[in-house]
Amino acid sequence: MLALQPREPGVYEGHTHAGYWNMVGPYGGATAALMLHSILQHPDCLGDPVALTVNFAGPVASGPYRIEATPVRTNRSTQHWTVVLLQDDENGDQQVTTTATAVTAVRRDTFSIEDGRPPHMPDPATCERFDTTGAMEWLQRYDMRVVTGAIPKVWDDSAHEPVSQLWVRDNPPRALDFPALAALCDVFFPRVWLRRARRVPAGTVSITTYFHADRAQLAAQGDQHVLGQADAQAFRNGFFDQSAQVWDAKGQLLATSHQTVYYKE
Repeated sequence: MLALQPREPGVYEGHTHAGYWNMVGPYGGATAALMLHSILQHPDCLGDPVALTVNFAGPVASGPYRIEATPVRTNRSTQHWTVVLLQDDENGDQQVTTTATAVTAVRRDTFSIEDGRPPHMPDPATCERFDTTGAMEWLQRYDMRVVTGAIPKVWDDSAHEPVSQLWVRDNPPRALDFPALAALCDVFFPRVWLRRARRVPAGTVSITTYFHADRAQLAAQGDQHVLGQADAQAFRNGFFDQSAQVWDAKGQLLATSHQTVYYKE
């Protein structure tokens, strides 16, 4: 999925991967991971990711693409980025499908405290694995153990709380890194499906992820399951928000995210 061929500093070419396919293109988390990966591969990249915002201007089509990652300003300990993903349309003209902005930084040893507490959850080994038989291809790439807020089994317009809690990791297991963490922040199905128990068309318009972990914390996590929680606050006039938190196996916060999602009747 993350195979990029550098053509010049900050310019890469790649090809979509069928293993991460959603309804009309790669699932959003895979694209977010790809945008972040292009930054981390840049020879001038400073530090580690702090924030990443990805805007989905249009679906990524199956086939080749071009990514341009540009450090627009570098300070003593922070660096600001813009990224675009382009593809040729049917007329051979390049079209922007995805844009992103990001901040990377050199983290310092300073005052640190964590007020966000993870929910109490059973051990992932005791939780039933989510059955992805016949599901979209990208779901086969994850081992999910849903504890609360599973996808409705009956689409009957009944009301549910829009909160989901689950254990999740890559399938097959692989050591956690920043692109994988960016993808994991978008593994949750649309909250409107749970809130309404109606499977309406929905898709992420924009997602912002804040990274609280450093490389040492990711290395300590290895390939263990992470704990994820997703919720929503408002559904109105075709858009809703979706917030998420991801903790490591020890209960330390790895990342938080917030996205706006389009839906229709």
